[in-house]
Amino acid sequence: MIFDILTLFPEMFRSPLEHSIVGRAVHAGLIEVNLINIRDYAVGKHLITDDYPYGGGRGMIMKAEPIICAVRAITQRDPAGHVVLLTPQGAPLEQERANQLAERSRLILVCGGYEGIDERIRDVVDEELSIGDYVLTGGELAALVVVDVVARLIPDVLGNDGASADDTFSHGLLEFPQYTRPREFEGKKVPHVLLSGDHRAIDRWRRYEALRRTLERRPDLLPKAPLSEEDVQILGELEKSSRGE
Repeated sequence: MIFDILTLFPEMFRSPLEHSIVGRAVHAGLIEVNLINIRDYAVGKHLITDDYPYGGGRGMIMKAEPIICAVRAITQRDPAGHVVLLTPQGAPLEQERANQLAERSRLILVCGGYEGIDERIRDVVDEELSIGDYVLTGGELAALVVVDVVARLIPDVLGNDGASADDTFSHGLLEFPQYTRPREFEGKKVPHVLLSGDHRAIDRWRRYEALRRTLERRPDLLPKAPLSEEDVQILGELEKSSRGE
């Protein structure tokens, strides 16, 4: 998987891309991340990448020419490049979409900024993504989120192909509680079932807890979650319990 990040601030990415799982994946050659400075594609003596909006208004607008030229320079070499604009106007980045993006061979991430972008930039964009209903100062942090979310789905990046299978949102539910040593800390013990060695019982406990946690914290996820008849029964019991019935 190749990530091309088009940005005015490439230095913002140096440290995050050198550490943790993403950093190890880069060093191992499992993913490639290219930082493209949009200013390198600007024209004129001062390499201007933004200008005042037509029609008036506050702030500066990112110019179309540098970004479109940068995108085309990549897609002409590799037509398989999938262009993603990071913008609060985009579709929410959800786990299902991340799974689909991970099947791509190349993602070209365009970082917006300032007060917006020239509308004509959208002519070279395949899709627009948002990481939340809030406004950042630029798309750089959003691009890092996309790289992290997608990279961990690439084979061997996590060191275990099944490591992400039980992550929150992977099956439409929040993740079940996790524990490690010591068995008891400040009077709180690890649930006995996790120490039992009974894998069926452990699986049942984890499913129950994932359902309980989702119902309590993110009930909006349940209508879309793939639920079995047993899951529905458990949720019914949990709802009755919460009402004191």
